[in-house]
Amino acid sequence: MTKIDAINESILHELARDGRLSNLQLADRVGLSPSACLRRVQELERTGVIKGYRAVLDPEKTGRGFVAYVTVGLSAHTKAAQEAFERAVSRAPEVRECHNITGTVEYLLRVEAADLAAYKHWHTEILGVLPQVRAITTFVVMGSPKDDRA
Repeated sequence: MTKIDAINESILHELARDGRLSNLQLADRVGLSPSACLRRVQELERTGVIKGYRAVLDPEKTGRGFVAYVTVGLSAHTKAAQEAFERAVSRAPEVRECHNITGTVEYLLRVEAADLAAYKHWHTEILGVLPQVRAITTFVVMGSPKDDRA
């Protein structure tokens, strides 16, 4: 397992903020030589601490300006019900995140749709007809003053 010391923590912080930093820029920001910085980044990648790099998309500009968090309670607490539900939501492009959680419901979803009408269609015609679903609660995002994913 890779040791997460203060320098690796700085590397991870900088890359989480901007995954497109050049090695030279990153090395300068964390106070290492470029070769030492590159070795550390490669080790963090090799050991899976850094799982990948991706673009952060603006939902508004991609036609998915309606964002909601949705809790889902299942009708049965079985492995088969969970697996069937997870397969169904993995096929739904509106579902950007799916988390199995503890508490009074089993799942928390982050859903993006074009608008309220598109969300209602997905809620009623896709999520609402899954036989595993017992309860759905929607929390509409009105703003995001902090979002470390962006």
